[in-house]
Amino acid sequence: MPARVLVVDDILPNVKVLEAKLSAEYFDVTTAMSGKEALEAVARSAPDIVLLDVMMPEMDGFEVARRIKGESATAHIPIVMVTALSEPAERVRGLEAGADDFLIKPVNDLQLFARVRSLVRLKQTMDELRLREETSTQLGVLDSLPVSDEPSTVQVLVVEDSDAGAIAGALRDIAHVKVESDPQRALEFAGQGELNLIIVSLRLRGADGLRLCSQLRTMPSTKHSVVLAMIEQSDTPQLVRALEMGVAHYIVKPLDRAELIARARSQIRRKRYQDRLRLSYQMSIAMAVTDPLTGLHNRRYLTGHLDNLIGRSNAGGKPTSLMMLDIDFFKKINDTWGHASGDDVLKEFANRLRRGLRGIDLAGRFGGEEFVVAMPATDAEATQMVAERLRKFIAEEPFPIQNGAQSIAVTASIRVTTSRPPADKSSEMLERADQALYAAKRGGRNKVVADVAVKAPA
Repeated sequence: MPARVLVVDDILPNVKVLEAKLSAEYFDVTTAMSGKEALEAVARSAPDIVLLDVMMPEMDGFEVARRIKGESATAHIPIVMVTALSEPAERVRGLEAGADDFLIKPVNDLQLFARVRSLVRLKQTMDELRLREETSTQLGVLDSLPVSDEPSTVQVLVVEDSDAGAIAGALRDIAHVKVESDPQRALEFAGQGELNLIIVSLRLRGADGLRLCSQLRTMPSTKHSVVLAMIEQSDTPQLVRALEMGVAHYIVKPLDRAELIARARSQIRRKRYQDRLRLSYQMSIAMAVTDPLTGLHNRRYLTGHLDNLIGRSNAGGKPTSLMMLDIDFFKKINDTWGHASGDDVLKEFANRLRRGLRGIDLAGRFGGEEFVVAMPATDAEATQMVAERLRKFIAEEPFPIQNGAQSIAVTASIRVTTSRPPADKSSEMLERADQALYAAKRGGRNKVVADVAVKAPA
């Protein structure tokens, strides 16, 4: 896994040892000999991970970590403190400063490589989400996205059969804690909804804690949840396997209450940040392919998706049919009632389309007052029947405008075409449907007109 590692230590032999070990594993290593040099290196080259000595003159590792985590551009860079300090109070201090983990000198090679690879994977995932958010912001997509409030209750699942009571008691002030000793019941509970944090003992009696972690990493409801493994001090091989399968973090037994709370808070903050990035991306994608006024798909999505639908239909020997719908005399509606009322009509028109179509049908706003409906696996005759039903649905009941204070009659002209195997394209179908519009308008509007080549026999 290519990654840039910054090693920070004021003792040159320590720096050289870590540099040699990491370089042998094909990491790109840079070094710094002081806190000031470390901050300059982070700002200059944005490493994927920082291995940070704690005891340094002038600026210790705690202060360096606080400064890195205090800048929005570098806050997501993972920090592993490399230290001779093994007291829980020092680990808590480091976690509160922003450290993601600790390695105790002399550093165990297995733990070093597993920890670096695991945190780099998390960071690279975060980088991709941050890049997508940045792109969406530059395109202006995210400007109109609602800001979601953080959930009021943090949901934590503890899977343990010995110290569960102590863990639940320690976390009760920051989370709603569910305790399970049976892995199967734990999986059933986890499947009911997404959890912020799952704490799993790797030493469950009569059960394989690693297998449970693996199952949690693959379940749709928990694949984005943070899994925190509880291990014994001597369980280095098991810890390495857990990190390789995607367990985010771990804590060593016997548990220290303050350290457990600090680690839980740190992981919950990280989870919420990742969730926000993921939600921003999902919403930006939705905004990019959705018409903001009507909530239907936009022209960009329709033109890209139609060829996929038609290609699938051609391959399966079933037709795809297309309807193009124009609101009749829409300019007159805008001129008479104003553009706000015109928007009311467009939104209600979209609502009636949704109510009048099947779940598999694809409806979108093609532009202005023009809409398109694609109907997979539907022949010309069936499409004409649906189009006639929609025409009546639109014409028979007036459209409310101005918050219901007024209502106006609205009609639509609809043209229908059906794919022609073996190699019909969306552009050809749209052109045929567009030509049929003129026939609908010449016939007095408020009509359904089919492409004559596929019109059902009388």
